[in-house]
Amino acid sequence: MRSMPTRKKSQIEESFEPVVEDTAEMFTFKATHFYAVLVVLAFSVGVLIGYVVWGRASASPTVAARPSGPEAQAAAPTSAPQYVRYKIPVDGFPSIGPADAPITIVEFSDFQCPFCRAWHQQTYQPLLAAYPGKIRLVYRDFPLTQIHPNAFPAAEAAQCANDQNAFWQFHDKLFSSENLGDDVYKQYAQELGLDMTKFDDCIMTHKYQQYVQDNSDFAVNLGVNSTPTFFINGLAVVGAQPISVFKQVIDKELAGEIPTQSP
Repeated sequence: MRSMPTRKKSQIEESFEPVVEDTAEMFTFKATHFYAVLVVLAFSVGVLIGYVVWGRASASPTVAARPSGPEAQAAAPTSAPQYVRYKIPVDGFPSIGPADAPITIVEFSDFQCPFCRAWHQQTYQPLLAAYPGKIRLVYRDFPLTQIHPNAFPAAEAAQCANDQNAFWQFHDKLFSSENLGDDVYKQYAQELGLDMTKFDDCIMTHKYQQYVQDNSDFAVNLGVNSTPTFFINGLAVVGAQPISVFKQVIDKELAGEIPTQSP
């Protein structure tokens, strides 16, 4: 397996400014990122946990006003809240929900991340149930290999299951337990009734190694530095936030209260 390239601090810091969020709900690469989180400030001004303001703090869920790269549509500085929508490719990646749903949530996640697991156990299904037919959830891999050695092979295994139209079932099993490893992947594949010859061959040849690496590289270049990170119609929300945070963003989006693009 090829390890993720070492991420230089400057790559991430130049893309986004500090994030206001709840450190109890997310993992970051370095301990210093935890200390940068302005938890006390977030509560003191009454901002709901998980409102993400990359570049400035406001009471609306946004991404940074100073993004980089071709994926970002940057807004000009103004006294009003700034919204930046990131263009995240979704075609060809595992998704659940209608392709024409008004809300598309792209999740960058790690199968070994405990906060990703907590989000999927507590928020994932209730969120989809709260908006039947209105959400398309797209899963993209971002294994934090520096701290989660089993995350990359787990991501490969999930794609091997996807070859047999069992990604989401396999995904649910991976997030149901803290135990990951080759024996676990084979056990889950057998429980799902997959063709074990095809599955084992996919695993042994690392068929999806480059796919997972490309996902990871995209996330790094975008400026994502923690898991889970979500983009709701391009608007970023960082961390395993409660359903109330997602619902407030989604409700505003469905009501047309957030600009469709940066001014």
